[in-house]
Amino acid sequence: MGLLSKKRPPLLGIDISSTAVKLLELSHSGGKFKVESYAVEPLPQNSVVEKNIADVEAVSDSLKKAIKRSRTRVRNAAVAVSGSSVITKVITMSADMSDSEMESQIELEADQYIPYPLEEVNLDFEVIGHVEDNPELVQVLLAACRSENVDMRVEALEDSNLDAQIVDVEAYALENAFGLIAAQLPNEGRDQTVAVVDVGATMTTLNVLHDQQIIYTREQVFGGKQLTEEIMRRYGLSYEEASMAKRQGGLPDNYIPEVLDPFKEAMAQQVSRSLQFFFAGGQHNYVDHIVLAGGSASIPGIEELIEQSSETVTSIANPFSNMSLSSRIKPQTLENDAPALMIACGLALRSFD
Repeated sequence: MGLLSKKRPPLLGIDISSTAVKLLELSHSGGKFKVESYAVEPLPQNSVVEKNIADVEAVSDSLKKAIKRSRTRVRNAAVAVSGSSVITKVITMSADMSDSEMESQIELEADQYIPYPLEEVNLDFEVIGHVEDNPELVQVLLAACRSENVDMRVEALEDSNLDAQIVDVEAYALENAFGLIAAQLPNEGRDQTVAVVDVGATMTTLNVLHDQQIIYTREQVFGGKQLTEEIMRRYGLSYEEASMAKRQGGLPDNYIPEVLDPFKEAMAQQVSRSLQFFFAGGQHNYVDHIVLAGGSASIPGIEELIEQSSETVTSIANPFSNMSLSSRIKPQTLENDAPALMIACGLALRSFD
């Protein structure tokens, strides 16, 4: 079972983030995707810490609830590990080697590329194309992840009666889902440099894509949990109550000017700062478009604020805008959850590649 393995139908996309488990099932017919089922189930506090599972039982309990709520019958799943836990390298190899020869060669030389003992890592590779000007060599993408990161995710799925068919990397899952967003951009994202800013609960991940391929990734500690904690502090609520109030409303009148607006300002600053780091790399000094993903992208008015402060056209990620929906899915609920479902969507798409 590889980090970049080939695809098999149908698969549930399962995204295990630090505050929720997200499940998504897609089907495809007549050139169109359909959302068959989905669910977002909150996780108990600290069951996932900085994208590593700390409590497998808590995660599998939430996953079971998500499966039940979604009413899916699919039992094969794709899951992802975070980019910060994966080491990737592009190496060159002889084009006439078979997969098994490549595998043996990579295992022999792995200690050159990976700073962990081989028995502690899951290793996978994928041929990405010929070396320019030399048809006898190919470029091979090597991906390695500490086995415990993979094993914990697989265990949580197995405890929920799911079969982990694919373990992907979050950034590649996002890139996969971006193809659906690109259709909504000028020139379908071709020759465009697009920043996808995923503001999760604890981490903000900037992925910059050029021509629909990731050219830059950076993670920073910032997320919606800071807003939840401020609601707890300000209004004397538990973590669960604050999370619920944040989503459903019902907070006092001073919530918007005194709590939400300052958080939105901080989020806009965070996006600007992330982009400054990217520009400082020197290859690009602007992006054509910003796409906001992650749970915090659903905050009303956040895209206008970021568009003003960055002076860049900004939109909210909705990979489902051209999909049909099964009768049991409420369109408005899915639209609200859509920005947080990019990774789950990219994983569910692995069924069709």
